[in-house]
Amino acid sequence: MNKILFSILAVAQLFAFNAQKTNTFDPTNAREGEQVEYCITHKKMNQILSNPANVLIKGQDDAETILNQKKPIEKGTIYKIPVVFHVLHINGVENISDEQIYDALAILNRDYRRLNLDAANVHVDFQGMPTDVEVEFVLATKAPNGACFKGITRTMNTLSYVGADGNAQVTAIQNGNDVYQGNWPGNKYLNIFICGEIGGAAGYTTNPGGWSANQMTNGIWVLHDYVGSIGTSSVGTSRTLTHEVGHWLNLSHTWGGNNNPGNTTSCSTDDGVNDTPDCIGVTACLLNSNTCSNDNAYWGGVDKRDNVENYMDYSYCSKMFTAGQVARMRTALLSNNTGRANLWTSANLSATGATGVMTLCAADFTANKTTVCLGEQVQFADDSYNAVTGLSWSFPNGTPSTSTIANPIVSYAQPGLYSVTLTATDGTTNDTELKTNFIRVLPAPSVLPFWEGFESYTSLANLTNWEVTNINNNNAFTIESTTAHSGTKCAKLVNFGQAPSNIDELISAPIDLSVIPSTGIVTLSFRYAYRKKTTADYEYLKVFITADCGDNWVQRKTLGGSQLSSTAVSTSWAPSSITDWVTVHMTNVTNAYFTSNFRMKFKFEGEGGNNFYLDDINLYSGAPSDVVVLASGAGLEEELNGIDFIELFPNPADDEVNLKFTSANQKDVVFEIVDLTGKSIQKHLVKAAQGNNLVMFDTKNMAAGSYFVKFKTEGKIQTLQFVIK
Repeated sequence: MNKILFSILAVAQLFAFNAQKTNTFDPTNAREGEQVEYCITHKKMNQILSNPANVLIKGQDDAETILNQKKPIEKGTIYKIPVVFHVLHINGVENISDEQIYDALAILNRDYRRLNLDAANVHVDFQGMPTDVEVEFVLATKAPNGACFKGITRTMNTLSYVGADGNAQVTAIQNGNDVYQGNWPGNKYLNIFICGEIGGAAGYTTNPGGWSANQMTNGIWVLHDYVGSIGTSSVGTSRTLTHEVGHWLNLSHTWGGNNNPGNTTSCSTDDGVNDTPDCIGVTACLLNSNTCSNDNAYWGGVDKRDNVENYMDYSYCSKMFTAGQVARMRTALLSNNTGRANLWTSANLSATGATGVMTLCAADFTANKTTVCLGEQVQFADDSYNAVTGLSWSFPNGTPSTSTIANPIVSYAQPGLYSVTLTATDGTTNDTELKTNFIRVLPAPSVLPFWEGFESYTSLANLTNWEVTNINNNNAFTIESTTAHSGTKCAKLVNFGQAPSNIDELISAPIDLSVIPSTGIVTLSFRYAYRKKTTADYEYLKVFITADCGDNWVQRKTLGGSQLSSTAVSTSWAPSSITDWVTVHMTNVTNAYFTSNFRMKFKFEGEGGNNFYLDDINLYSGAPSDVVVLASGAGLEEELNGIDFIELFPNPADDEVNLKFTSANQKDVVFEIVDLTGKSIQKHLVKAAQGNNLVMFDTKNMAAGSYFVKFKTEGKIQTLQFVIK
């Protein structure tokens, strides 16, 4: 029973992020009740050993293993392994929390030190056999360049869900992670790559091999929902890393080196470990399974049951390693050819910051939300690393304005963009983290009808009225002043020339729909202009709405591919006439959203196509209107009555607000500023001249909040809204 076999764990899942990608599912390789394969060991190793050069290297590795097996295993020597978790994500569920990762590390250490309580409850045939591996896994705190970090890196890249080539995923992490961009050598770190999809697997690795000893690819790939027991994972999938690390330390499955448990031919193979009974493997917790008898001689003629509870089987009740498996794993850690022997050396533990001596590296913090409506609270959380004995928070314009606790709750009484500062100390070293404009407090809700033509803005950056998100950190929504449907401005996304897989959002401030009766009708209208770059382009505009200020969003409109535009223009495009614009009316803003904190979100998902323009966002009570509704259900074009253009700026205002318009002829115009209750604040008569006119209103003595400018001319009334900050 001393065959040298190769193994890798890989678990396939049917979910595919890309609709064009499919994975072939082998049900004979799945645990009972699961729709994923649990291991594809032979496939990965066969790929590696299809290269004759790797076969020669494997021969050298095996020869070194045979020599190391002759060395006495030092009982009581604890090998410590520096670990780095690399999260590859697209800001979805796969971007798991630090807490879930810490939980996974705790489970790994519990199992490898035989601290799991269930080890005392193994089948009677194996009582007394569960063995302490005497290996511990420690988060590295120093990157290859010496930079201090928390043992976790994060990389945003769509390759998180394109896992057919694990090397490509590692390259994405090398080039884009938030700590150190370069190689994390496999002979210095145990690299664990957490992804959304890994080519139809829940996790895989390779046996120790000289072909990758110093490479970052000498690590473990694992799905986010097989990491730890909390968050996106569960207790049933929590020991995947325990199994994976067993392969990484040169263990095979208990039935040998293939990935199909239940195959009776497995009785003629073995895992290279004497004290694991021959078996064919199980896919459930079948404690009385006894599938092979050819090992009876080793067990003194006793027909030994299968070691179903072994971590290297497929059961749901794995809880032990045998002494033989422990000896094999510890022998693997003596290999110089594979790089394993360097990992636990004092020099490497010091170089990677895995000594267990913790100091403050950096102050940092997170918040449960960074955009809130008035009256909402923000839960802050200290995320400083790696040793903290004291904290000092500063929340300008917040309540409280300071704090010394780890997770303070803060509220803000006024709209605006607010910075947050945290100073952390370990008693000797201090560090300060300042996040500018970190909290966005939205203004008081606007009232219906709501219209946004972007005429009052020179930029969309640092506004409270509109929130711009740019997940890929490239081109974002901006103000375009050379073309529009109404007026001279609109919102523009420079999509032409960008790399594929971009997501950009434009999100409104709250709008009060609570005044609408439950039987009422609300229409959301907007206008957009867009062209493809090629006929094959398939890009999306999606519209979301929320009733609770953004805690929960629901998609209500999708325009994609040729539905968004069937025309392709190969050069950077801009609309040149009204006919280039499309008007969309949405009547599915139902009464569940008739709240005071209604918001809307426009999300563009780009794939390298052409530019996108947005104008005349209009929310109003009543049926769809082809003209912009501004007051009493009437349209903007109907109300202008000889005034060709209106622009209100700045908005939000501070000391003054300006109203610019063009009049077709001389006329008297009455301007009135009113508050949300309808109370008149100012009233002026202006004799408008033919052509351009500018009216300036003094607002420095007015309280912060929302107001309206009403103006009357020739029996017609026009209303525009503005905000004083």
